[in-house]
Amino acid sequence: MPALTRLADAVLDRAVVPGYSKLGPAVRRRWWPSGPVPGALIGKRVLVTGATSGIGTAIAEGLVDLGATVHVLGRNRAKTEDLVARLERERPGARLVAEVCDVGDLDVVRAWAADFTGRVDELHGLVHNAGALPAQRSETAQGHELTLAVHVLGPHLMTALLTGTLAPDAAAVWMSSGGMYGAGLRVDDLEFTDGEYSGVRAYARTKRMQVVLADEWARRLPGKHVYSTHPGWVATDGVTASIPGFGKLMAPLLRTPEDGADTTVWLLATRPASRSPHFWHDRAQRPSTLGWERGQDPAKVRRFLDQVDADTARR
Repeated sequence: MPALTRLADAVLDRAVVPGYSKLGPAVRRRWWPSGPVPGALIGKRVLVTGATSGIGTAIAEGLVDLGATVHVLGRNRAKTEDLVARLERERPGARLVAEVCDVGDLDVVRAWAADFTGRVDELHGLVHNAGALPAQRSETAQGHELTLAVHVLGPHLMTALLTGTLAPDAAAVWMSSGGMYGAGLRVDDLEFTDGEYSGVRAYARTKRMQVVLADEWARRLPGKHVYSTHPGWVATDGVTASIPGFGKLMAPLLRTPEDGADTTVWLLATRPASRSPHFWHDRAQRPSTLGWERGQDPAKVRRFLDQVDADTARR
């Protein structure tokens, strides 16, 4: 990338609104990496969680259009099967499989994974896109705070259970958020029990945790391609329902779900080399911390990972 282009790209990123809004991809398309080529994922099998709406549906559509067999996973059977039926109707010849699993329920994840690995010999891509942004604190069947379970514990457990099924060159993508820049890694209150609960803060905290987990899984899965990514500010039902003020204020500048899905689809189809931190936005690696911040404290990261491993261990 030429120096002037790198400067323009950095300015977009640091200015936040231009880089995260629909202006970002509109400008960056002039220089971002090409691809993927048509048919890039023919013969490949990819699992997408949180696939029944918004960015997840756009990711599934993009992967199907590149020839992949896509396992679309949602917690609501009717919505998941309706999505499969619609995509098969709109795209004759599309190969889709409906998967039903509540990612936040660890017992359900274990049961689903046991069934999935009995049916599927090899998985070439895994997208952790399922999300939650509750207004009030709630707990899952195992007693974990909801956003922690859906964004961190469930995906971590699912990755571990599917490791033996991942192809040698498989790619895994964690759908994080630029909101994680405003949240440091908290290891003293993973379950958000201290102080007044805020769904937005819990969301940002767990999105930070996803970036840390992606880096750890890149280490645990040598030879595989592991990324975390920020989709930008996207017009989804989750945004309008969970943070309506932001959605209304930024409505003219919000990205389409297709723009939000672009980098994830591109990563899965092209599998570019990545270095730690493995955080991407608009087809380029980005720093995972702000310029004035130091990198993650290794001792704090170790404590976090040990706790996540303990919380997802069968008891």
